[in-house]
Amino acid sequence: MEKHHTLMEPYETLNRRSFLKLSGLLGLGVTSVGILPVGAETIRFNKKTFKVSETRSAMGTYVSMTLFDPSRDKAQEAMGRAFEEIERLTALMSRFDHATAVAQLNKDGCLNDVPPEVTEVVAAALDYHKISHGTFDISVKPIIDLFQKTFMEKKMMMPGYVELEETLRLVDSSGIAVSGRTIRFKKPGMGITLDGIAKGYIVDRASGVLSGHRIRNHLINAGGDIRTCGENRGKKPWTVAIQDPQKKRQYPDIIHMTRGAIATSGNYEVYFDQEKMFCHIVDPRTGMSPDVSSSVSVLADTAMSADALSTSVFVMKPATGVRFIESIPGRECLVVSRTGETFRSSGWHRTAG
Repeated sequence: MEKHHTLMEPYETLNRRSFLKLSGLLGLGVTSVGILPVGAETIRFNKKTFKVSETRSAMGTYVSMTLFDPSRDKAQEAMGRAFEEIERLTALMSRFDHATAVAQLNKDGCLNDVPPEVTEVVAAALDYHKISHGTFDISVKPIIDLFQKTFMEKKMMMPGYVELEETLRLVDSSGIAVSGRTIRFKKPGMGITLDGIAKGYIVDRASGVLSGHRIRNHLINAGGDIRTCGENRGKKPWTVAIQDPQKKRQYPDIIHMTRGAIATSGNYEVYFDQEKMFCHIVDPRTGMSPDVSSSVSVLADTAMSADALSTSVFVMKPATGVRFIESIPGRECLVVSRTGETFRSSGWHRTAG
């Protein structure tokens, strides 16, 4: 459920997978949303401020950070620590690296001494499952695996009805038991993917590292999961352009932020089939990809919340999703339907004007 690439699979590996269609790297970006060059840059913005920015390949996407601070050395040190935190947490939560806690849990169905960060994310995911009435569900991994296997082996063929129905029986977050530092699946064959929530969590933790180093003005963009703090250059808000699902740079909206997070879920980044009928977002109730919306952007106080809620709304019908977001204080959303129609929560422009 990740937004753009399958979360935290190495980007080089993704490029080698013929069943994935990658039509873009960033679902939402700062002013321009093209492919970012990997590298670092430090410039003196004025006599009192340095701008320090860097982009690296991480979490299966590109992660960029921009910091403004009077001390170049402090900003560079903080940024290095933030990227280290991203690497550390990715090494815990990726489902593609067999050594991670999540991969071990998926293999064995039960795991003791789970790292506290993984337990925290799984517990939050179960909460969002309840809040969203089941549209957010980390237990969709068996469905994703089924489609991946089917399209790799049979090219254009969809999974059979019986096989799909049998696999759907394994999709149920209520079958995930969390007790202390132990996580257990109640049904053999279950599995989880943290693709729709872990990236936001990691962005929040990286932002926390920067704040802990007293970097008051910074922005982190992890493939469309964005966390902002403070101000951009010239004491102006950060400017974020919502990605155009048609890739024509006709942005559905451009917003200005000083503190908070935004995440976008879209069906235009990763597909398992050439017809683009099955993307990386799955409706846990049907096992199929939602076909009503093209993109959903959610504003929240944390990137983890924006991440999980944007995926939840993507599975819903646009009007239903807007009503759902309006029932949660402090959250706003923008939905672009397949036909190009836009739906906004009532406070979207007040928050993102």
